[in-house]
Amino acid sequence: MRLHVADHPLIDHKLSVLRDENTPSAVFRQLVDELVTLLAYEATREVATEEVTIKTPVAEASCRRIASPRPILVPILRAGLGMLDGMTRLLPTAEVGFLGMKRDEDTLEVETYANRLPQDLSGRQCFIVDPMLATGHTLIAAIDYLLERGARDVTAICLIAAPEGLATVDKHVGHRANVTIVTAGVDEKLNEDAYIVPGLGDAGDRLYGIV
Repeated sequence: MRLHVADHPLIDHKLSVLRDENTPSAVFRQLVDELVTLLAYEATREVATEEVTIKTPVAEASCRRIASPRPILVPILRAGLGMLDGMTRLLPTAEVGFLGMKRDEDTLEVETYANRLPQDLSGRQCFIVDPMLATGHTLIAAIDYLLERGARDVTAICLIAAPEGLATVDKHVGHRANVTIVTAGVDEKLNEDAYIVPGLGDAGDRLYGIV
């Protein structure tokens, strides 16, 4: 597993406003969208391309375009939906699959309640989007879903991550696949309730309100 912590003043600024408990939902959603676009730029540095020849108004030119099969974006419901627009802005030709997962607050185990993915992901570059990497269990479950369908190139984009979760994912993934995690920041720790500290609270609730 590879870890890339995006280092940019705009990312630092937007993340600081996201952390503020006084930031309203409307501003929070806008900042998540902007921050994900910046992270997506970093996450797609190694997106597969192929050479094509096009005709400009002046002459023919040899250029590069995103290769087939198209990449697939996989937001983790529900909080991952708040990150989808920021990804599709840079990868408008990508397909979108969905995984619905939730963590049992008592056992911390992950329950999958929705799955909308192609059966065969062989040769596809997969991008998982989920705001928080806390214990790592949700991300591990999502990665396993993709690997079971033939994926071997997986990038996860998270706003923030906890060191415990990163270590758990790294230990689980091993060398089974090419897995990269791109995040805006690695926080201090998890607390006794498995929340990231200092974190930014529950990303789903701050995006969409408490249900």
